[in-house]
Amino acid sequence: MAKLSALRDALEQKSLVRTMAAHSPLSAVLAEEAGFDALWASGFELSALYGLADVSLISMTQHLAMVRAMGEQSSLPIIADIDTGFGNAINVIYAIQQYERAGAAAVVIEDKTFPKVTSLVADGRQDLLRLEEFQGKIRAALATRSDPDFLVIARTEALIAGLGEEEALKRAAAYEAAGADMILVHSKQKTPDEMESFVRAWSGKAPIVIVPTAYPEMNEERIKALGKIAIVIYGNHAIRASITAMKDAFARILKDRGIHNVNRDIVSVEEVFRLQKMDQVKADEKRFLA
Repeated sequence: MAKLSALRDALEQKSLVRTMAAHSPLSAVLAEEAGFDALWASGFELSALYGLADVSLISMTQHLAMVRAMGEQSSLPIIADIDTGFGNAINVIYAIQQYERAGAAAVVIEDKTFPKVTSLVADGRQDLLRLEEFQGKIRAALATRSDPDFLVIARTEALIAGLGEEEALKRAAAYEAAGADMILVHSKQKTPDEMESFVRAWSGKAPIVIVPTAYPEMNEERIKALGKIAIVIYGNHAIRASITAMKDAFARILKDRGIHNVNRDIVSVEEVFRLQKMDQVKADEKRFLA
C-alpha cells in the first residue's frame, strides 16, 4: 500500500521525519497543508476531543474509526498511537490486523500496564509491564503484520516511571532484540538533558523516536546533532492550539456582546468551504444533477 511505503520512503529520504499530532480529518488536512511529513493519530488528543482523560477510556473502535477518517482526507502516512495495544498480546494481534487494514503506516505500543495513565500528568500511576511480557507483545505484532512496510514502534516509559537511564536502555535493547523497527523513548523532564543523555548512550541499531512535549527546547537543530533520532512527533499541539483559539474567540464574543470584532480575526466561511472541497461538490452537481 502506498501509505505504508510512504513512511519508509520518508525515513530513507529525510534526515528527520517531522510528524504532527492530529485528532480529526480536519486537523490532518491542516497538518498536511502546513508541510509535515506524517501524522500522529494521538490517543491523548482524541481523548481530549471527547472530553475524557487519557486513561484507556477511548476504545480501539473509536480510535480506529478516526484513523480511517483521517486517512480518507489526507495523503500523509499515519503513525497510530495505540497505547498499550488495548490489552495483552492477544489484543495486540487483533489491533495490528485492524490498523494495517485501516491504512496506518505504523503503530506505537508502549510498555505500561493496561489501563494506562497519561504520561505527563503530575503524580500519575506509571506502572510498567514485565520486560518479557512486552517483548511478547512486540513479537505478536510482528508475526501478525502482513506487510513489512508496516512499522512496529516499541515505546518505553521507563524514564516517565522514574526508573532511570539504565532501565530505559535495558528495555530499549530488549525491545530491539524482540524485533521492534524503532524505539520511542519518552521523558517528562522540562529540559532535553535526560533525552540527550539517553540518545548518546544508545548503542542499538534501531532508530529513535522522540516526543519533545515536556522539553520544548529540543528543537530540530539539537535533534539532528544527536544523529540517532529518525522521527520527531509534535504530540499534542493541535488540540492545545484548538483549545487556545476557541477559548479566546468565545471569551471575546461574550465580552464584545457580539461577533463583530472576532469575525475579523478568524478564518472566513469561504476558507471552511475550501477545506470541505465545496468547489468539487459544485462541479459534481453541475455535471451530474439533472
